[in-house]
Amino acid sequence: MTALCPATRLVTFLVALAISGCTIPAMAQNDGMIEIEIPAQPGSIPLDTGPLPGATTGESWHSQYGSPFARNVTEATLMPFLPDPANASGAAVIVAPGGGFRTLSMKNEGWAVAKSLAERGVAAFVLKYRLNQTPADLAEFANPQRPGMPRPLRQGKLTAEQASAAIKPQLDDSRAAFALIRSRAGEWGIDPDRIGMIGFSAGAMLTISTELAVKDADPAFLGDIYGPMTETVVAPDAPPLFVALAADDPLFGNAGYGIIQSWRDAGRPVEFHLYEQGGHGFGMYDKTTTSTGWFDAFASWLKMHGFLDREQ
Repeated sequence: MTALCPATRLVTFLVALAISGCTIPAMAQNDGMIEIEIPAQPGSIPLDTGPLPGATTGESWHSQYGSPFARNVTEATLMPFLPDPANASGAAVIVAPGGGFRTLSMKNEGWAVAKSLAERGVAAFVLKYRLNQTPADLAEFANPQRPGMPRPLRQGKLTAEQASAAIKPQLDDSRAAFALIRSRAGEWGIDPDRIGMIGFSAGAMLTISTELAVKDADPAFLGDIYGPMTETVVAPDAPPLFVALAADDPLFGNAGYGIIQSWRDAGRPVEFHLYEQGGHGFGMYDKTTTSTGWFDAFASWLKMHGFLDREQ
């Protein structure tokens, strides 16, 4: 059997998790998928990275756990959530929802996060990146032949080359998002040197891979929310990293903390919150577990690094 590179194994694992249904909080009420119309996405800007190569199935949406999910995204967009100018800090962040590169949890890990960041004075942009193709029929998608779940990666460092090979279309979308925000930074009141990125699950993998493989992105800070814990090749000038994970996460809760140690070994700033409970996909859901506090912790961390303060 041919050995898979670390990044490919991570993508495979995320896909298997999405199929298993574990990407959604266990405490949510209704796990049934219900097809919905594509909702309005006011102000969304096409990223012009082109249609997904080889795509034959168009974009569709469904509701699950009371939240909207996008599927078969073939054209990437960026949706701005701008702060009140009187409260704007000049910092910005790209928000990358998760879903195993098969779906995007647009509200729980996208719009709700961006809205809360804008309320704190940070311009936020939800990245609806292109996805791997899935069956057009929702019933077929919801009941696939479930593959065996591969084990999490436990050795080997994620490199720029591996990341690029594993998720090239998504990295192209991320690169385009950073370029677009910088091109309109003056219009939006954004400091082009204070643009960061936060991602959830697969979106966290995209976030870390952007730092590794997209040199012109140059993020000012990174947020990794229940993403892969893989050891990573860290540049000597890597940006500050914030990580939040639940110990009972079925995917990464028992996979070690390689990415944390990688940042520490490189002498770069990293903050790590390991919550006792929360599962995978807690995002902005209101839960009784302390994992619900991750956003306030992230905002406090941004403030500590000066990203909530208006530059003088």
